[in-house]
Amino acid sequence: MKKITAIIISLIALNVSAQSHQAFDAGEWFRFRIHYGMFNASFATLEVKETTLRNKPVYHVVGQGKSTGLLHLFFKVDDNYETFMDKKSGAPLRFIRQIDEGGHTRDLLVDFDHDSNTAHVFNRKHNTRDTYAIPENVQDMLSSFYYLRNNLDVSAIEKGEMFSIKMFIDDENHDFKLKFLGREVVKTKMGNIAALKFRPYVLAGRVFEKKESLTIWVSDDKNRMPLKIKADLAVGSLNADIDAFKGLKYPLNIIMN
Repeated sequence: MKKITAIIISLIALNVSAQSHQAFDAGEWFRFRIHYGMFNASFATLEVKETTLRNKPVYHVVGQGKSTGLLHLFFKVDDNYETFMDKKSGAPLRFIRQIDEGGHTRDLLVDFDHDSNTAHVFNRKHNTRDTYAIPENVQDMLSSFYYLRNNLDVSAIEKGEMFSIKMFIDDENHDFKLKFLGREVVKTKMGNIAALKFRPYVLAGRVFEKKESLTIWVSDDKNRMPLKIKADLAVGSLNADIDAFKGLKYPLNIIMN
């Protein structure tokens, strides 16, 4: 069950065209119900707030996940992810990762300096500080999803098209790749919703069964709302579905039968 919340909160990450629009605003909130096999394993939430950081107006996004029910007695998940993004550029300025997954804990604070292309990592668990070189236009695990929502040009995207994005995770730079699989209609508790389907390429091994193990659906509209995630894990399978939301910037289009 490790990395369950990271799967939901990271969601999708890709490098997109220059065309952009503002897909979200402060006050947006999502809740996802996560199933692991026969268990209702946990809930995860994403909320957009606004504040200031370094005298700049920023979006403050908070992602949280907690295990529930019987599974919580055997494997505790209590995760908190936060990103502070410049409201104009969308660049991450600060990222926080606090996780407790079955006793595996991590507590990191990352400050991004895009002028010097460096990331300053404060490991609060071990009280250590390190500085790493980062590429231009880098994103963190959480800001990447919001960058995608603002920049994806769905009018030009074609089935089979590949994308990539540069991400800084913990203390390393990564080049994540993702493939567009096409358009589908997804059944949700709110009704049927037109969706874009993607396949991120993940590292096979301890968590995922193979590199094509993860599939993600987002709404095919201006909101780019995450709808569904399906993952084949090294042990078992995981499904996450949108359970509730509020504060969408644009009306959600429900397909009437």
